Amino acid sequence: MFYISIQKLKQLLAKYGAAIGFIIRFLVVYVLLTIGYNAYLHSFTTGPDGVTTLVANQSEWLLTTLGYKVTMVAEVAQPFYKVLVQGQYGAQIIEGCNSVSVLLLFVTFIIAFKGSIKHTIWFAITGAVFLYVVNLVRIAILTVAVYKLPQYTNMLHSLVFPAIIYGAMFLLWVVWVKRFAR
Repeated sequence: MFYISIQKLKQLLAKYGAAIGFIIRFLVVYVLLTIGYNAYLHSFTTGPDGVTTLVANQSEWLLTTLGYKVTMVAEVAQPFYKVLVQGQYGAQIIEGCNSVSVLLLFVTFIIAFKGSIKHTIWFAITGAVFLYVVNLVRIAILTVAVYKLPQYTNMLHSLVFPAIIYGAMFLLWVVWVKRFAR
């Protein structure tokens, strides 16, 4: 049978209390944000959700600004957009492309790895905006790359482009821990 004395438990909490606190804060915040986001997603019974629509529209604007003829076609019965580049089907923008899951993970880490309230709010908002913009640029680059180099679609989509968004998030985490976290 597993038995631990109160004294030993106090020693363990004194030694690992900060790590345990981080893990508990992380899990609680992540679960709450994920439940909220899933409730939001389930409020859309047909077609793409509002954030994915916003990302598709902004990606279309960015690609058009860069000189590409791009059209986003909403799938009414499905939760995604077909991306047509120069009239050719090139990609899809699905809920996972809208960066919300990455933003939830980013904000969760910032909250769990405590800093002052002022710094936490400021860094969470500016970091989330930065990641959102990185995601739009990532979608634009991926769309053009898939259009011009379709033979590399799988590698680009599954390796290169996730590395961009997660790499940016990791760099922000490092900045947070080095500069703002207690």
